[in-house]
Parts: sequence; C-alpha cells; structure tokens
Amino acid sequence: MNDASAGALVTEEFMVPSGDPGIEIFVRNKRPANLRRCTPENIVLFVHGATYPAETSFDLRLDGLSWMEFIAGRGYDVYLMDVRGFGHSTRPPQMDEPPEKNPPVARTATAAGDLGAVVDFILRRRAVRKLCLLAWSWGTRIAGYYTAGHNDKVQRLALYAPGWLRTSASVTDPGGALGAYRTVTVEAAKRRKRAGVPPEKVQELMPDAWFDAWAGATFATDPVGSRQNPPVLRAPNGSVQDNREFWAAGKPQYDPGAIRVPTLLIVAEWDADNPPSMSQALFAALTAAPCKRLVMIGEGTHSVMIEKNRMQLFYEVQLFLDEPSPA
Repeated sequence: MNDASAGALVTEEFMVPSGDPGIEIFVRNKRPANLRRCTPENIVLFVHGATYPAETSFDLRLDGLSWMEFIAGRGYDVYLMDVRGFGHSTRPPQMDEPPEKNPPVARTATAAGDLGAVVDFILRRRAVRKLCLLAWSWGTRIAGYYTAGHNDKVQRLALYAPGWLRTSASVTDPGGALGAYRTVTVEAAKRRKRAGVPPEKVQELMPDAWFDAWAGATFATDPVGSRQNPPVLRAPNGSVQDNREFWAAGKPQYDPGAIRVPTLLIVAEWDADNPPSMSQALFAALTAAPCKRLVMIGEGTHSVMIEKNRMQLFYEVQLFLDEPSPA
C-alpha cells in the first residue's frame, strides 16, 4: 500500500442517516481510480475536532496536496465525516435559534453515535468488518469512546493531538453559561492557532497565505455565520459541556484500557490546546493495546496539519498505517 503513484483520485460524497429523524451526516470519499480491493487495512476514516469541520482539517490543499489526498495516493480508500452541527452535515434545529435558548448540542456520546453510523455505512459499502480511524483533538475523544465499545469494528486507531484529563483551562471554553453553540471569528481563530508559538516563529510556522486559505474555506462552510459582518463560524458546545463535566473534573468518558487495537498517539511540541503531557498520560492508560506508539513533532502546534511541518505528521501516521498488523 505504499504506491505513491496510484494515479488519479476518485471523489464521492454522501449524506448518511444518523439514526435520528432529520439528521444526516456528510461523508466524503477519495480513493485511487485503479484501487481494486478494499480491506480493513486500507480503509481510513478521519474524525474532526471541536470547532472546525473535517473538510478544511483534512482535505485542504496546501502546496497542491491535502492530507486526505496524501493517504489516498498511497492506495487507500479514505473518508472524512462531519459530526452533526459541523460543516456539511445537518445542523440541529437549536442552532437556528439564539444560543442561550437551548443547552449545548452535539455531546460526545451523540458524536460517537454519528461516527458509528458512518462506520457501519462504510463497512456495508465495502463488505468488510473493520476499518482504521484517524482522529484529531475532540475527535480523538469521540474515536476513543467509540473504539472502547467497538473494538470489533476498528483495525487501527491513530489519535493526533489527543485529549485526556485536563489540568489547565480549555481554549475552547469561553466561560460562563453555555448555550447550544458558540461563535468564532477569524481573528479569534488566528489568535488560537498562534497560541504557544514563539513570536519569531509565527510566520515561518503558518504563513499568512496558508492561514487565509484555511480561514476562507472554513468559514464558508457555515451558511448562516458566513453572511454575518464580520463572518463567524458556529460551533456546537457539546464538547465544551463534556469538558466541564468530565475531563476538567478528572472523570474520563471512556476507559483507554478497553481499547484492544494497535494505537498511535502523535502530538506537536507547542500544542497549547492538548499539551504533550495529556498524550503521555493517555499512553500509560492504553494497557490492552497490542502495540502502541507515542510520537512528538518538533516546532508544531495543535494545527500542525496546516503548518510547515505537516509532512512529518503525514509520514509518521502513514508509517503506522502501512506497517503489518501484529499477530
């Protein structure tokens, strides 16, 4: 599966029923046109974080290549999905009202249900029993929660910028009462992406042109927020509520010891959202994984996938996906 010249890629998009009336989950698939066989080892599903949609996290072309295309070009059948309330998936009706009128939507357990619906869709589509999960940030909690209860459907688990119990404040928590969703401005997103970076490294790490490409594509995915002045992105607050009730309170939402599949944890040196200490604690708790690995990337933040060292991330994850499964 290391053929980097797999030829032209085919792209398909789907809306998958979530299991809840009126809620559909957006799924994108990219794969080589000449891919002849799909197996648990070469099917990968991306799961996004707590604020931004999957498309601009994993399928944003910088220097002519997205992470999704990088993996697909090596002979993989690659998918991404948006949890309800994000990107191209259905937004719960509470997101059409003022946020203070409703409690937080899209809690982690609900997101894991959306993930399960997409996993089952892909397994039926490809007539296989398992696939590989590749998750970022809040997505690592969703994927961990799901895998702990569904090891039989997961071949490998790759967690990038994984979240675990908190000893510091979450950068996604605005404080105060939480409504159904929060709004994020472009300027707030820029400040967050530069958190923890030495000032002299900011432009080298993520040039303005790269940030502008990401921001333009990301904020355009919100049909309501993008029309405001200035534009905003609406993000469900379910992950923030879960952080308060569980992770910041010392109560994990799933047991890493219940994960029984090969697992990779990968984190960047300057991640101010989920610092490396979280990955180290989670790594120690993965007591039943048949093999596990912890990798740190130098000079990177929570968003290393759209920074100068993105290819280090891509190659480290690819190494994990490509290697033979343990007996």
